[in-house]
Amino acid sequence: MQLNGLLFTFPKEIKLLIGIFLVVLSIGFYTGLLFVEKTSSANPNGIEEQYLGNENDDEALEMKFEKSDQEMLTLVHNHILSMSIIFFLVGLILSTTNLNRKLKLFLIIEPFVSVLLTFGGIYLLWKGMVFMKYIVMISGFFMVLSYTISVAIILYQLFHKRLHADK
Repeated sequence: MQLNGLLFTFPKEIKLLIGIFLVVLSIGFYTGLLFVEKTSSANPNGIEEQYLGNENDDEALEMKFEKSDQEMLTLVHNHILSMSIIFFLVGLILSTTNLNRKLKLFLIIEPFVSVLLTFGGIYLLWKGMVFMKYIVMISGFFMVLSYTISVAIILYQLFHKRLHADK
C-alpha cells in the first residue's frame, strides 16, 4: 500500500478532524513545555534541582525536595505512556504525507528515542547519574523539534494542494 501522499486524498471532514486534533494536541504539548520552564528553568542545573532537590542550597529562592520513589515512578510511567501514544498518532498521520522517505522515517522514529532518553535519563539522574541532566536537555530539545517539524509538515499539507509529484 502506498502511503506517501495519501493525506491529499482524505475527505475534507477527515482533514478537519486531523487539523483540529493537532492544534488541540499542540496546545497541550506546548503548555507542558511552559510547565518545564517554570519548574526547572529549562537548564541542566534546574533539571537536576527539580528531581534531586536543593535542600543544601541556603541561597535558593524556592526550596525543592528530592522526589520520592512513588513520584519518580509515576512521572516516568505517565510520560512514557502518554508521549508514546502522542508520537504514535503523529507518526501515523505523518506517514501519509508527501515527504522524502528518509526524513519521514527520521521524524517518525526520533521522538521515541528521545522519549526513552529524556524520561529514562530523568530516572537515571534521580538515581545519581548526574551527567544525565545534559542528555535529558539535549533529547528533550530534539523531541520538541521533531514534534514541531512533524506537526508543521502535516498542517501545511492538510490545507494545501499537492504541488509536485511523489518522491
